[in-house]
Amino acid sequence: MLAAALADGSAARRCTFEVFARRLPHGRRYGVVAGTGRLLEALDLFRFGAAELEVAARFLDERTVAWLRGFRFSGDIDGYAEGELYFPGSPILSVTGSFAECVVLETLVLSVLNYDSAIAAAAARMVSAAAGRRTIEMGSRRTHEQAAPAGARAAYLAGFDATSNLEAVRRYGVPGAGTSAHAFTLVHSGPDGEHEVEAFRSQVATLGTGTTLLVDTFDITRGVALAVEVAGPHLGAVRIDSGDLGVLARQVRRQLDELGAPNTRIVVSGDLDEYAIAALRAEPVDAYGVGTQLVTGSGAPTAGMVYKLVEVDGVPVAKRSSHKESRGGAKRALRLARRTGTIVEEIVYPAIAPRPDPGELESRDLMVPLVRGGAVLDRPELAESRDLVARGLVSLPWEGLKLSDGDPAVPTTFVA
Repeated sequence: MLAAALADGSAARRCTFEVFARRLPHGRRYGVVAGTGRLLEALDLFRFGAAELEVAARFLDERTVAWLRGFRFSGDIDGYAEGELYFPGSPILSVTGSFAECVVLETLVLSVLNYDSAIAAAAARMVSAAAGRRTIEMGSRRTHEQAAPAGARAAYLAGFDATSNLEAVRRYGVPGAGTSAHAFTLVHSGPDGEHEVEAFRSQVATLGTGTTLLVDTFDITRGVALAVEVAGPHLGAVRIDSGDLGVLARQVRRQLDELGAPNTRIVVSGDLDEYAIAALRAEPVDAYGVGTQLVTGSGAPTAGMVYKLVEVDGVPVAKRSSHKESRGGAKRALRLARRTGTIVEEIVYPAIAPRPDPGELESRDLMVPLVRGGAVLDRPELAESRDLVARGLVSLPWEGLKLSDGDPAVPTTFVA
């Protein structure tokens, strides 16, 4: 596209591309915008050096390679703030500049926003299901090594309390947490579990009584007894990673109380998703460790965002393909809420049109400037984005937080 546009002159035409999702994933009632901070960071670094140009030169003519060599995005970007909720048709990001520089950004924009937003939406549902109990992201071993820190960041943004991924701690300042694995118990105790207590003694001696001991490697009742025997009544927590977690949590809670350790917490893990977490809501569980179902396609289906050309030289353009239509023209968005704060509607309207009258409802403009003339403006702070997600979830109508299938939590109205 770039080579042909440079050849025919259309590369310089001023265009606007928009990012939006035509629909939400099955079973979802809202989406969470995540990855904006990572995208802005990547945009600053998006350059074509010698190694990249060597590959490009295998497919492109010299003029196109020369253009790529000098590439610097010089356009404007507006979008929903990171942490904002979105719904079908929401103009999540608006990219304006020459056709050439905008079209080159498509894969970068979508790969960041689709992945991070998918994780964030899944995490938000899990946090809601946990109802205030601690949630720890543990998905690094179930995703790509370069995606793992991004997934941890998105989960934290959506309300998770910590991650076991230390690169996310280093890179993004996400709080770190974790426990030992069965391998640590096995290396001390052998195949029959006779010396399981040695693993507990080693861990407590090194990390203190506030640590979390994994008690289900062999016999869970025996494991709990040994854990309290070694650490005493002030043991921080025990972790259960297998079996019927609800039944076992009740059993372990009873045993801990009988052993004089009423303040020892119970952490559960093992292929948890929002439905499993919700099912455990009535059980004596203090924290959830979540991995596979948070970072994989089954638990976090793609956000389905697309990047479509909507305006050329100020003239709206739109795709008409069946089931893949787009709405022409650059747009803005307004969110309406009752005075109580409950969201009732999202209005999407042409950017060149006057702001719609909200009547007696409270209103808030959703799109904020992110880039001007190629320069990144204020970068989103992770803490602020995290707070925005929390406030957004509280403002949804109550049915919007259901885990069952249904319509989007908030209707979107398009104004011509």
